[in-house]
Amino acid sequence: MHLPSLPLHCLALKHIRSQHLDSFNPSLHNQRCVADIYSIAYIKGHSMFRFTALLLTLITLTTAPLLAQEKSVKPGINKSFESPDVPKFIERFEREGRDVFDHQKEILAALALKPGMKVADVGAGTGLFTRQFSPRVGPCGKVYAVDISEEFTSHIKKTAKEQGLTNIQTVVCKPDSVELPPNSVDLVFICDTYHHFEYPYKTMRSIHRALKPGGEVVLIDFQRIEGVSDEWILGHVRAGQEVFTKEILDSGFVQIDEKLDLLDESYFVRFRKQ
Repeated sequence: MHLPSLPLHCLALKHIRSQHLDSFNPSLHNQRCVADIYSIAYIKGHSMFRFTALLLTLITLTTAPLLAQEKSVKPGINKSFESPDVPKFIERFEREGRDVFDHQKEILAALALKPGMKVADVGAGTGLFTRQFSPRVGPCGKVYAVDISEEFTSHIKKTAKEQGLTNIQTVVCKPDSVELPPNSVDLVFICDTYHHFEYPYKTMRSIHRALKPGGEVVLIDFQRIEGVSDEWILGHVRAGQEVFTKEILDSGFVQIDEKLDLLDESYFVRFRKQ
C-alpha cells in the first residue's frame, strides 16, 4: 500500500506537530525530525504501516519529557513556601553574605534593562529584584512579580504601593506554570529559583509561551559541583548547570551568553526563545 498524496501527508504532519510538539516540550532536533521522517517515507515509498511506526516513534521521543513531568523531580522542595513567615525570609533573602544580594549591582548591570521593557521576576520571593526592576523599565514598562507563595506576592504588592511602584503586577503561579499571558514579556529572570521547579519542562514551556518572539531568559543558580560545593547545596539543589541548561535548551531555547566570574557561588546564563 503506497503513501497518500503529498497534501494529505502535510495535513497529517501539521496535526501531529500541533498536538505533540508545540504544546509539549521537544528539542529543536526532534522538531526537525518531523520533516526528515516525512521525506524518508515519501521519497523511498515506505508502506503506510512503516510510516505510522516512524511517526509513533517520533511522538514517543517528543513526549517522553512530558510524561516524566507527571511526577515532581524534587517532591517537597517548596514546602517551606506553603505558608512562609515573610519577615524571616526577608532576613534570609535580603542580607549580606548571600551571593546575589552582595552582587546586586553587577547583576542589574548585566541584565541591561531598558525603559519600556516587560520583565517577569519568576520566583520573586520578597521582591528584592522586583523593586529594582521597576524604575529601570519605567512607567511604560511592566514588572511581573511571579511566585508560588501568595504571602510573598501580597508582601510585594504592599511594598510596591508604599513605594509608589505602580508598574508592578503580582502573579501567583502554579507548580508547573508561571501563569503569564502569551507573548507578554521581553525577559524572564530566574534567580535562585530554577532548582525549585518541580516540573521544569512544563514550567519552561509556560515561560516559552509567555515570552515575545526573541524574548530572553536569564538564569542564576547555585554552582553544584561534587566534591567542591558544600553539603547544603549538594542536598538542596538537585542538579548542576549542565543539567539545568539542557532542560532549558530542550524547551525551545538557545544559549546566547554567560557571565563568567560575575558571582562567587552561582552562574549567570542568558538564553533566547526560538
